[in-house]
Amino acid sequence: MSLESLPDFFPLYEDLNFTEVHNATWEICPSAFDRGALLRAMCTLYVFIFIVGLAANALVVWVNVRAEHHRHETHLYILNLAVADLCVVATLPVWVSSLAQGGHWAFGEAACKLTHLLFSVNLFASIFFLACMSVDRYLTVTYFGDAPGGRKRLVRRLVCAGAWLLALVASVPDTYFLRAVKVSHSDVTHCCPVYPEDSQQEWMAAVQLSFVMLGFAVPFPVIAVSYALLASALASTSSSTSSSASSSSAGDQERRLSRKVILTYIVVFLVCWAPYHVVLLMDALVLLGSLPLTCAMENALYVGMHLTQCLSLLHCCVNPVVYSFIHRHYRYDLMKAFIFKYSTRTGIARLMENSNGVETEYSAVENPSQL
Repeated sequence: MSLESLPDFFPLYEDLNFTEVHNATWEICPSAFDRGALLRAMCTLYVFIFIVGLAANALVVWVNVRAEHHRHETHLYILNLAVADLCVVATLPVWVSSLAQGGHWAFGEAACKLTHLLFSVNLFASIFFLACMSVDRYLTVTYFGDAPGGRKRLVRRLVCAGAWLLALVASVPDTYFLRAVKVSHSDVTHCCPVYPEDSQQEWMAAVQLSFVMLGFAVPFPVIAVSYALLASALASTSSSTSSSASSSSAGDQERRLSRKVILTYIVVFLVCWAPYHVVLLMDALVLLGSLPLTCAMENALYVGMHLTQCLSLLHCCVNPVVYSFIHRHYRYDLMKAFIFKYSTRTGIARLMENSNGVETEYSAVENPSQL
């Protein structure tokens, strides 16, 4: 089972679990919980993620597109990240509809493939943009802070295009095997991958391991190491300028704040993605026979897959906050966009316009070239 086919795979076993032992003997496992209640809870969580994620990411896209001057080094990554997260949450109503019908897929095979592809590509792209952003920030601070702006913008555009292409390539294999499968002796149809029968478990395990590698095992070390090195670079910059205490106190305070923001980036990614990929890895090991598949394990994987996938999708709601709204400049751009659009003649609008010219506060994370 793949990340995107998860909501439709497990409902095949709505009332009973079936544990396969040595590909021959089947043991019926009683369910230890109310699966209907679990699916209803998932529907509720998906609706919440859809509403919040759609509003927050649409706002980020609108503010970034509308901004006349992009003052942020990572503007392009944040814009692409918001677009990717927006596309992910846009598919959630389809999953809610399927889950509400006990996993029944009523939209046909073409929609099955297209929806899964849209979900998977943008989920991968979101993770890749986070990793690219962390590397870009570190390199800008340490090596390319003085590089021409035009050259840096070109490189960032190429990196973003490469991230989208890699996300597409990573999503194609599993999407290829997706089918709208009608359940025997029933009117229920499921959208799920159908692998070659002679190597079904191996294919499922391989797809899941590829998700673990591309979705967490590679991106998380890149993000953690890049931000750790960035924090070290900020500390070194702070110590080298400590001689002029009066002039650098504001900058030191900003750098301390930036290090807290860096820690937030790492923790948020870890909390959102680690649980899901741990469960996915365990399921792959079960498929490969490295872990025994008992009834307790089967029930744990069922609950774990559903709950951790919901947790992972919360990143679509969290990303706009920690990568956009947490920064003062983005909040300023948001307020300016609304106030200038609807209150261009008010005193507060003129005050904000005048304060923009004398603004001195900056974020060492968003604008590392200023260090």
